[in-house]
Amino acid sequence: MEELAELAASFAAQRGGLLPLLHAVQARIGHVPDEAVPIIAHAHNLSRAEVHGVLTFYHDFARKPKGQHVVKLCRAEACQARGSAAVEAALVRSLGIAMGETRGDGAVTLEPVYCLGLCAIGPAALIDGEPVAALDRENAAQIAAELLQ
Repeated sequence: MEELAELAASFAAQRGGLLPLLHAVQARIGHVPDEAVPIIAHAHNLSRAEVHGVLTFYHDFARKPKGQHVVKLCRAEACQARGSAAVEAALVRSLGIAMGETRGDGAVTLEPVYCLGLCAIGPAALIDGEPVAALDRENAAQIAAELLQ
């Protein structure tokens, strides 16, 4: 936490430094733990509620460690119309976790996302930041198996 306090202080003088600080914390330790909120709030003269509000508003900030691999499955209307529910069911079954969870072994995190801009070729996902489209039950199960190897 001492290192976190130093990092928070380094962004304190920067106008609008909260978001860059949160990104820096996540880049350094992989998530923004709850224990960091009071330290960040104090360094930026904000309330804990204000920092918490920013953390929970932006879905890319993680409050818990994510898995080694992150699968973000699109749940927007176009992907739903093209069969994303079946893809989600295949991923949930193959990975052994529900949407929004990380496997106990830390191998994979499965998250919802709302529109990747690949509507015409959905269902789509981001797998470790790489877009994958035209998903179906079979290739989703294959992808899950590869991520677990």
